[in-house]
Amino acid sequence: MTEKKITIDNVSSIRRVAQELLAFCDDTKCIIFIGEIGAGKTTLITAICKLLEVSDIATSPTFSIVNAYEGKNGTIYHMDLYRLNDIEEAFGIGIEEYLDSPNYCFIEWPEIIEPLLVQTPVIQVNINLVSETSREFIFRK
Repeated sequence: MTEKKITIDNVSSIRRVAQELLAFCDDTKCIIFIGEIGAGKTTLITAICKLLEVSDIATSPTFSIVNAYEGKNGTIYHMDLYRLNDIEEAFGIGIEEYLDSPNYCFIEWPEIIEPLLVQTPVIQVNINLVSETSREFIFRK
């Protein structure tokens, strides 16, 4: 397992984290984000989407479950699985098609689909609160 850690002192440094994450990914397109509420999962995904030249503003898909954005290299799927009760609900939204697509899939709260992720190359991003403004990001592949 390869790992990289980055700590930032304020949100203005989030673009650098997004750049380093995309470089770390190589060709891996499925990225799962783990962190407590308010850790910065959606903020990081928004910064990544800007780097991928998404014209829309990336927002949390808490209620829609999945948002699709058009970027410079195709569609980007942003999922928030927090409201799903079980893996069957994930199948109901077509999770397998998203995971099997050649497009980026950014997944917040992925725990409910962990059994499906063992067959998919995944980058895991853990976001830890260091202080009110500081965050530690750990990338793993």
